Order: sequence, then C-alpha cells, then structure tokens
Amino acid sequence: MPETLVLDRSGLASILSELRARDYLLVGPTIQQEAIGYGPIDSLDDLPQGWTNVQSPGASHLERRDDERLFGYVVGPHSWKKYLMPNEVVIWRGERTDTGFETVPPEPAPAYALFGVRPCEVAAIAVQDAVFMPTDRVYRERREAAFIVAVNCTQAGANCFCTSMGTGPAVGEDAVFDIAFTEVDRNGTLAYLVEAGSDDGAAVLQTVVGAEPASDADLAMLESVLQEAAASVTKTMDTDGIHDLMLANLRNGYWEDVGGRCLACTNCTMVCPTCFCNTVEDTMTLDGTTAERTRKWDSCFSIDFSYIHGGPLRMTPEARYRQWLTHKLATWFDQYGTSGCVGCGRCITWCPVGIDLTAEVAALRRVDARQGLSVPLPEVMA
Repeated sequence: MPETLVLDRSGLASILSELRARDYLLVGPTIQQEAIGYGPIDSLDDLPQGWTNVQSPGASHLERRDDERLFGYVVGPHSWKKYLMPNEVVIWRGERTDTGFETVPPEPAPAYALFGVRPCEVAAIAVQDAVFMPTDRVYRERREAAFIVAVNCTQAGANCFCTSMGTGPAVGEDAVFDIAFTEVDRNGTLAYLVEAGSDDGAAVLQTVVGAEPASDADLAMLESVLQEAAASVTKTMDTDGIHDLMLANLRNGYWEDVGGRCLACTNCTMVCPTCFCNTVEDTMTLDGTTAERTRKWDSCFSIDFSYIHGGPLRMTPEARYRQWLTHKLATWFDQYGTSGCVGCGRCITWCPVGIDLTAEVAALRRVDARQGLSVPLPEVMA
C-alpha cells in the first residue's frame, strides 16, 4: 500500500509547479459561466475556492461555502474527455503532390496534467480506455501523455450515485492515476492527504518540500471522512441483473412514457464522461491542395446519427432514449466488459426536463415484461 503523506496548501501548490516544470499543460476546475467546469489553470488561485454547486434534476447553481475549501463541490457540466477525446480533432491530413496525396504527419499529442479528477471520472477514463486505447491513435497518444491527479470526494451532490456503480467516493484499489489526495480539516486547518498511484506520481511527490507521513490519527480521519461521504450519497440505482432487464424490455411500451418527456436535445450525451458517439467530415481546400478528415462529437439522440440509405433507423425520441440507456447499461458490457455509466449524475443535472435515469430504471423494473407487467408497445415503436 503506498505511503500517505500530509501536505499543506503550499505543498499542494508545489505539485502544480513540478508538473509545469515537467512541461505538462495544467487543466483543472474553474468557475465558468456560473458553473464549475474544467479549463487551463496556472495556480491554486484559479480553483473555485470557497464555492460549491447545488444540484437537482435539471438544475445547478453556485453557492458560497462557509469555508475556503478548494474542492468543496461536485462535478459540473464538463468532463475530462474533452482533453482526451476532443470534441473536434483532425484525424488525417493530406497534401497533394505530383503523384497524389501524401499523409502529413500529425502534431505531437499535448501532454495534459488533469488536476482534480473525481473518482467517478477516473472510472470514466478507464471506461474510455477500454473503448479507444486498442484502436484509436488520437486518444491513445493523448492518454499516454496525460498525468492524472485525482481528488477524493468528501461530499455528495443530490444527483450522485457513485456508490451504486462502485466508482466512489474514493478512487478504487484498481484505479489508474498518478496522484490522489483528499482535502480534510486537520485541527482547524485545511490539509491534503496524498498518495502516489504510479512511479511518475511518486517521483513528483518526492520533490514536495514539507511533506510529512500521515499519522494513525490522520489515516483514521481519512477513513471517517470517506465513510461520511459515502453515507451522504442519497440517490441509488439497483444494478442487480440490469443487463438482462434492459435487453428483456426492448419492446416494452414503457419507452413511450420517457420518450414523451425527452427533448432529444443531446445534453445527456454531451456532458457524459463516457459517451463516445462521433461523426467524421471530409473537407478540401478550394485550390485542391489539402484535404482533411475531422472527427467531431455526435450523439445517438441526433436524428441523423442512425441514418442509413433510405432514412434514420430511430425516428422517435423514445427509440433514441431506449438505444442510449440500453447501450449504457447493457450492451456496453457485451462490447467492453463494463458498464457505460459511472454514477456521476451529470445526465440528470443537465437534462432540461430533469429526466433521471435511476428513476427510469426503477420504473422499468415495475413494468418488467418478464413478470408479465409490460406496457403495450405503441405502433410507432413496433
């Protein structure tokens, strides 16, 4: 088990300094457009000190805390995938020569230090690793260049359900990260209990001046804080047999109910840290000398996403919602051996009409076709 160290604020700041000295591009939580998102940072002063975000289905707002914690908030609308799987990236570029087009070598992948990654987000990165690492050059190069600094959660939001998914409030034993820390109140002063998760992380921590080994009392406090955080998670999702539940109810008329509320706006997929639907566009300069293939985020809620010759396969919002939830909670297991949901609750918070996937799963269980309780399938979904 890695040694746990105790740092003060200056020690935490020195981690940022060391990462900058190693030529990492620092990104972390900042206040953006009245929400807490992720963007470039230079120092701890850029973090949302003394702020928290209060969430409910379809709503989120900032409030001042009664302390000066740097990490006293829950996840906002952004996820780290925008740095590892950018929303728009050139995946191929070619230039015309006398003999045809020749591929232009890509630029080196940027090396990001992701500072303040929550445990559910560490789990989400692992999910995307399973999807992209084997075959996708852009993701693989960015992921291999990234340095992950995780921060354990000491509070839960109203829409968090990480405990149901086994992804929080602390990073798991098998989680992949470089450094992880927990912000605690230590004798009236904010302190940071830190451990390394990789050789690179240990090398960075060795440069921190003033770090001291955690005492037994510190470790006991850490365990207590994390247990309290887990107990503060009030939203749950019953995952028992969820794979078979989803696949047994593909033709259940219940989907019409949620489809009648869904706006098919794509918000849930845009804020989700694991969704990866994308499309590609080929373009050429007017003089015909340069061609590019660009990958952009897309969504299974877009009407054109399921288009094949003759028209879209999923015409209605209920068909698209069924596709999203069934993939997320069932067929993702078949493809990648894991759930596509990490319990971060973003899709609940940022749904304009407050659709709660945990409530939808519970509702589907109440009309489970295997129990003879299925709602008749509307003709439009047949």
